[in-house]
Amino acid sequence: MSAEEQQQRASPYRRVVLKISGEGFTRNNERGINMASVVELAQETYRAAKSGVELAIVLGGGNILRGAQFSAGTTSIQPATAHYMGMLATIINGLAFQDALEALGLETRLVSALFMQDVAEPNIHRRIERHLSKGRVVILTGGTGRPFVTTDTAAAQAALELKADIVMKATKVDGVFSDDPAKNPHAILYSRITYREFLRQNLRVMDPEAVTKCSEHQLPIVVFNFRRPGNIERAVRGERVGTLIYAGDATTGGEDVSP
Repeated sequence: MSAEEQQQRASPYRRVVLKISGEGFTRNNERGINMASVVELAQETYRAAKSGVELAIVLGGGNILRGAQFSAGTTSIQPATAHYMGMLATIINGLAFQDALEALGLETRLVSALFMQDVAEPNIHRRIERHLSKGRVVILTGGTGRPFVTTDTAAAQAALELKADIVMKATKVDGVFSDDPAKNPHAILYSRITYREFLRQNLRVMDPEAVTKCSEHQLPIVVFNFRRPGNIERAVRGERVGTLIYAGDATTGGEDVSP
């Protein structure tokens, strides 16, 4: 890409992996799929995709089922089986999201880490690369295809494999807090925090394994609230939203926690 073409881009990023939590597919405190919520999410994503980035989207499935809800010893369903059920939930979300995006005129491809040849393409790296280079929005479902791995970690792995510039987690809170804001009204919202400090404080808004993977490769993460209108587009355009998780300033030893 020439310098002139780069200046014309509406985003500082070439390629973004956007993780959208399952809560985006339903109303607050509800389960299942609410199509009005899906359409609203698709409209927000459509505007972000028009920023000129190559966009891959990893979907969660917690609105339908979380594998972790079947703890060992409390149900006849084995934990590994429950995780596969959770992966299938992400594919259900993907089918709904694909139709909603294409109804707006976006060209998409639905990809599954599980073998689902009748409804989704296989997760083949070179094929995904080609779709992205052609301007298609790629929807990645099925997690990593293996149990005991969260979709946060799937997003981190996808970003590293696809050489994305950043991982963006669209969730139901405004960013990374010092404590659970639903339980502690005095919790502090950080504008930025280092990987090391995030892990040291054992903050849970994102899977620590995903943050560790990004830390090892110094891949930045932004965590923000998708329910605030325009936030997905703002994040993809490089505007300041939510919390940046990053390596920090080497001159200060990597420590930088900013409220």
